[in-house]
Amino acid sequence: MILTFQVLLVLSSLLLIVLVLMHKGRGGGLSDMFGGGVSSSLGGSSVAEKNLNRITVGTAVIWAVAVIALGLLYRFS
Repeated sequence: MILTFQVLLVLSSLLLIVLVLMHKGRGGGLSDMFGGGVSSSLGGSSVAEKNLNRITVGTAVIWAVAVIALGLLYRFS
């Protein structure tokens, strides 16, 4: 059980790093290195941006649940 949550924590951590770096920057940064400057001229909040936000929040919730579950498993086992 602990191994399952450890793997889930590692995978969600890596995915969360990638998802945060994919967000549109607010004036230069890592996102401009990968073509963020081109999409920022389009303006507005696109469907892709909203979906990226939802996926990022969902991944963050999974990460938090894995951290809490591991803490409880370590404490009570």
